[in-house]
Amino acid sequence: MKKIILTLFFALGLSFLLTAQDYQTAVGVRGGLANGITVKHFLTSNAAVEGILTSRWEGFMITGLYEIHKPLNAAGFHWYYGPGAHLGFFGGYNNHPWFDDNKDYVVIGVDFVLGLEYVFEEVPISLSLDWKPGFNLTGHSGLWGDDGGLAIRYTFK
Repeated sequence: MKKIILTLFFALGLSFLLTAQDYQTAVGVRGGLANGITVKHFLTSNAAVEGILTSRWEGFMITGLYEIHKPLNAAGFHWYYGPGAHLGFFGGYNNHPWFDDNKDYVVIGVDFVLGLEYVFEEVPISLSLDWKPGFNLTGHSGLWGDDGGLAIRYTFK
């Protein structure tokens, strides 16, 4: 009986050590070529959903991502990856190399994210740096590979 109890305590303690994050939800800002707000919520210890609302090219875009988080050997660091989708509304951007002047665009597309996150132990803050290429299926079709950003979030347990 002592072996069973000891094994259960060991397994429970190990599960706390292997969790990918030590917060449930985080809200913050994301800066890069597209700036905006971000909300991340963990569904399990290593799977999260993230919503991003950004502004760029006199328009805005809403992105939803499903992220798999993996711990790194360095304390507080995790890397993540996953698929997503976006919906954007752009228009009237003068002198843009890709868009026609004075034309409105509605874009729908798919995304992929690859990033690195650090969660501070002392304060409820997380920092993440990611690359989020997207491919537009409608509107202005094509690959947008220049979307990377730095996010600073306030974390909630």
